[in-house]
Amino acid sequence: MVRVALGLLADYANVSREGKLNILGIFEQISAQSVPAVHPQMQLVMALEADRVDADREQKIGLELIDADGAKLLSISGDLKFGPPPHGGKIRINHMIQLNNLQFNRFGDYEFKIIINNEVRYSIPLSVVELNQS
Repeated sequence: MVRVALGLLADYANVSREGKLNILGIFEQISAQSVPAVHPQMQLVMALEADRVDADREQKIGLELIDADGAKLLSISGDLKFGPPPHGGKIRINHMIQLNNLQFNRFGDYEFKIIINNEVRYSIPLSVVELNQS
C-alpha cells in the first residue's frame, strides 16, 4: 500500500544529487491585507512510501484544494509508477508540486488533500488570515 510519509507546504524545495530532500520556508498560514489574495508561488512537498509489492504497479495520485465550505478550488491528478526498491526494502519517492498564483477569495481555512487510488490519504491545512494593520 502507498503511504504519505510527509506532506507540507513550503516556499521552495528540491532533491539533491544524493537524494536528500531540501525544504525552505515551511508554512501553514498566509497573511494578506485583503481578499481576493494571490499567493505567487508555493510548493507542496510530499514523500510517498510503498512496499516492494507495489513496485511497477500504476498508482493514481491526486491533489485537491478545498475551502472551509467543502468547495473544490483545485484538482490535479496523474499516474505514478514506483520502480523496484534499491535494497529490497521500502520504496520512497520525494515529490514536489509547484503551485503558482493561487487565488484565495476569502479569509479562512483551506485544506490540500492528497488522494491515492481514489482514497484521501493525507491532509495539509492552510489558513489565510487578515494582516494586522497596526
